Amino acid sequence: MKFKMAEKSLFAILLRSPWWISLAISVAIAMVARALLPPQYFLFGAMGGFPFVVIAVITAWRQFRAPSTAHVADTLAQIGAMSWRDFSAALEQALKLEGFEVRRLDSAAADFELLKAGRTVLLSGKRWKAARLGLEPFQALEAARRACDANSSICVTTGEVTANARQFAAAQQIRVIEGTELAQLLRPVLEPRKA
Repeated sequence: MKFKMAEKSLFAILLRSPWWISLAISVAIAMVARALLPPQYFLFGAMGGFPFVVIAVITAWRQFRAPSTAHVADTLAQIGAMSWRDFSAALEQALKLEGFEVRRLDSAAADFELLKAGRTVLLSGKRWKAARLGLEPFQALEAARRACDANSSICVTTGEVTANARQFAAAQQIRVIEGTELAQLLRPVLEPRKA
C-alpha cells in the first residue's frame, strides 16, 4: 500500500512552499526550546524541529532541480510546435523512461494504456494543443477508464483547463499534466534548441 499525504497537511503545504520557510520553522522551534526549557532538556526540545529541516532539504533539492521559467516556456513552445506523431512519440519515450510499459490505443478518449507495478493508467494527450480544455474530454476519459477497468487516468495538455473541468478531474482523480510538470516529463527526450 502506497502512503499518500493529505494535500492540506502541514508537511504537504511546506513541500510546496519555498525551502527557507521550513528551515525558519525549525530555527523557531530551537529558539523556543532554548527560551522555555531547562538547559539539560534543550537538545530534546530542539529535536522537534528536525522534521522541518528534512522538509527544507527535500524542498530545496526539488526547487533547485526544477527547470527555470524560461526553460519551461521554451520547452512548452517546442511542444506546441510538434505534430501529434512527434509529440506522441516523445511522450511514449518519456513514459518508458519513467518505468511504464506503454501501449497505444485506438480510442477517441484515451491514447495510451500505461502499465506499472500491476496498475493500469489511461492517458489522453491528443488534445494537448487545445487552447482550452472543457469538461467533455475529461468525461470521455473517465468513461473509458471505467470501461477498461483501469486504476486511474491522466490528461496531458499545454492549454488552459476550465474551472468545471478541473473540478471534475479532481473529483474523479484524473491527474492533469501541464506546464512545468509536462516540461519536466519531456525534458529528457527533447533535443535542446540551438540559440
